[in-house]
Amino acid sequence: MLEGTIFKGIGGFYYVKANGITYECRARGIFRKEKITPQVGDRLLIRANEQDKTGYVEKIFERTTELIRPPVTNVNQAIIVFAVKNPDPNLWLLDRFLLLASSQNLETIVCLNKVDLASEDEIKSFLKNYEKANCKVIATSTKERIGVDELKELLKDKITVFAGPSGVGKSTLLNTIQSDLKLKTGEVSEKTSRGKHTTRHTELIELEIGGFVLDTPGFSSLEIDFLTEESLEEHFDEIFDISHECKFNGCKHNEEPGCKVKEAVENGEISKLRYENYIMFLKELSKKRGYK
Repeated sequence: MLEGTIFKGIGGFYYVKANGITYECRARGIFRKEKITPQVGDRLLIRANEQDKTGYVEKIFERTTELIRPPVTNVNQAIIVFAVKNPDPNLWLLDRFLLLASSQNLETIVCLNKVDLASEDEIKSFLKNYEKANCKVIATSTKERIGVDELKELLKDKITVFAGPSGVGKSTLLNTIQSDLKLKTGEVSEKTSRGKHTTRHTELIELEIGGFVLDTPGFSSLEIDFLTEESLEEHFDEIFDISHECKFNGCKHNEEPGCKVKEAVENGEISKLRYENYIMFLKELSKKRGYK
């Protein structure tokens, strides 16, 4: 039997990469009986037919992580790509991405792309919002080849979710790292200043430097109903770090008196934009709980 990784699944067929060779596989009926569905990212054992490169999934190894949207397993890290301009960064959406990654205990890297379009002050302004958010931020530009080698090193030998809104340059970045990928790039609509989606299905892309990357169209309609009002602060490190100093236990840092978080926002110790996003998420969760 061969050990491999599922990099694509379509219509009950699972495409497995093992020793650099692709095998088209089906899952044994026992997986259906046990209500186990193979997922992209699964590490497994297959019984292969070397003549026609087909096979059967015999065993799925224990998953280290399991994302629901997009449906992918064993991810090591999330690299969330936003452009500094064209389109302008939507920090509310970025924080939604960060919430999902944090809830899965994924190491998270924010990639600020197209930095050649921005001034140094504009870049510093963006970075200031995330300097206490416990996530690494790298600056990149394919046009000027800024940060490309650093990004390449971060991707090496890992399974990475490469996420972000369309039009921010995800496919261009990956094409720059490995030219034979030939991923279709999306242009930014002049009318809406938003990107046009170019990625259609969940698929792991094998990198010649080692590892896989998931260039994903998912995430953009991310729901946060896996969180509660009480647990939300745990995913905003700069808020959680001082929450124990608040006057009342269970302070949600909204309208409660004696809140040290609100005080830190007023003093400039916590990003006002990040705090405002936290409050929007808090209200969203409160509203959803009211409907249950």
